[in-house]
This record gives sequence, C-alpha cells and structure tokens, in this order.
Amino acid sequence: MWWTLQRGDGPVAAAAIHDGHGLRAEVAALIALSDADRLREEDPFTGQAIVDVPTHIVAHRSRFEADLNRDAQTAVYRTPEQCWGLNVWRTPPGEDLVERSLEYHRRFYAAIAAVLDKIAADYPQFVLLDIHSYNHRRDGPEASPASAEGAPEINIGTFSMPRNDWAWLLDPLIQVMRAYDFGGRNLDVRENVAFQGRGELTRFVHERYPGVGCAIAVEFKKFYMDEWSGKPDAMALDHMRGFVSHVAAVARELLDGR
Repeated sequence: MWWTLQRGDGPVAAAAIHDGHGLRAEVAALIALSDADRLREEDPFTGQAIVDVPTHIVAHRSRFEADLNRDAQTAVYRTPEQCWGLNVWRTPPGEDLVERSLEYHRRFYAAIAAVLDKIAADYPQFVLLDIHSYNHRRDGPEASPASAEGAPEINIGTFSMPRNDWAWLLDPLIQVMRAYDFGGRNLDVRENVAFQGRGELTRFVHERYPGVGCAIAVEFKKFYMDEWSGKPDAMALDHMRGFVSHVAAVARELLDGR
C-alpha cells in the first residue's frame, strides 16, 4: 500500500508524508542501510498523530524509496550529500528503478491534488497541516541532546508561505499550540528555528492554491520517542494526537470565521 487517504468534511487536512517505512522489493534489495538507520531518519508515529483530522493522508513508503517532500529531481537520494551523509545504496540504482520510484512520487501529488482541488472548490480557503518530526540526539543515544535553544519541541516552518497574507490564521494557531496542555505542561513552539518549511508539499500547496491554501509545516522534535531505539512514549503519542486534533479544530474555527 502506498498511502492511506481519508476524505472527510471541512476545510482542514493533514499529511504525514514521512511516516512510511516500507520499500518495494527491488529497492529493498539495493538499500545498504539497516532498518534502524532508515527509521531514525523517517518520521515514525506522525501518521498516528493526524488520524483525528477528518481529511488526512499517511504515506506508507519510506522516504528512502522516494522523498515526497522533495521535488522530482531530488526525490530519490543518489549521493550521501543528499541525505545526511548516509551511504544509501549497495550499488547505484539504475534509471529504470529510479523512474519507478518517481512514479510513486507523481501519483502521490496527483492524489493529493485531487483531494485539495475538491476542498478548494467547496471552501474559500483551506489549511493543510504538514506533520513531521526531527532528531535531536544525533551524536548518539548516550550523548547530550541538541541544545534547546536551537531545537524547539515544535518548529513551525513558513518559508514558502506568503506569511503576511496568512498572519490572521497562523499567529493565533501558534498561540494555541503554545497554550495547549500537553500532559500538564506547555510546549516550546517557535517558527523557522530548526527548519524553515522548505519542503515540496508546502511549496506545492502555496503555488497551486495562491490565496486559498495555507500549508503549515509542523516539525515535532522526537521528544515523544527514543530516536535511537525507535521506542515510542505511548502517553506522549496520545497527547500529540490530541494536540494535532485541537489545532485542526481551531484552524477550522478561524477559517469559518472569515
């Protein structure tokens, strides 16, 4: 299965395009990375976080088959420089294999365009929550984590967004995120610190639906799991799911109030 797509009511959608870990057989045969190494660079459990958003899409294929958050020219990692210095392949992939991986990329964007086109036809404006996660313990499981100064618990990326046009929506949403009761505490939510939201999905939305679609890149620091073992914190995952659901509900209220 390439992805799970559910269409529901309303002008708010969510995506978890790096949740997937699967590989088709011909790709798996050439991958040099272990499952654990791949999982560490994927965004596990982000799919679980968005299931309460009525319209959502969760990718099931690994970003190491084709990265849905990069354009077609760079979606298949070919060199270590394209993917955190990792040697992905036992032997370089042939062009036929790359083309089959890119077909997955093309079909994904066709599928999400079909859904968003319908939402745009039904509502004057819509929001897409683009949910990701990121590592903060890259020096090893026993090493100190990255400094909190440069690694907020939630990083909001807005690079491709016409920020002034959407300030009426984004600024209240960030305040809602900061005020959310996440298991008895509030999260550190900042904008364009660890990441700037330069991914393909947000760019696609803002280019295809100018003035209509607002795509917000939401990066959770992997405080909700052990990024080296892959083991999740079940309670943190529950709070994460509630957080996304609450943000989606407030986004709808803001859209409905326009």
